[in-house]
Amino acid sequence: MMAAIILVCSVVFLLQFFVSYSRSLIAASIKHPLSAEVQDVTGIKDSASGEDFDRVVQLLHLCPDRPEDRNGIQAIGAYFGLLGFLRASVARLVPSLLAWTETERGQCTYFAAVTLERRIAFSRDMFAQQLES
Repeated sequence: MMAAIILVCSVVFLLQFFVSYSRSLIAASIKHPLSAEVQDVTGIKDSASGEDFDRVVQLLHLCPDRPEDRNGIQAIGAYFGLLGFLRASVARLVPSLLAWTETERGQCTYFAAVTLERRIAFSRDMFAQQLES
């Protein structure tokens, strides 16, 4: 019985840390304005929708990988999945939670778009370096 309590507490604390970490990544990306090019490619103008997350992530996979982005996009992908689970289960019963999950899902999409912009800039820099060589 005591082992079960310890396990549940550990999972709850880990989940709390994970949500805080994910939200801090999102908060840092929200301050970054998207370029007109990325807005055109992603279709994100003023605010992002959670419905666009998968499409933006697919665009991310078309760009060369930046090692420093890998952990962040994996964490946000997992957080997006957790939000989808909440939206499909508990949020249906609590309207305010549904609105919050939709906002968070949109912010996950925005994070992915900012990451896409960084990868595009990284690709351009790599291309420019190859031209100089």
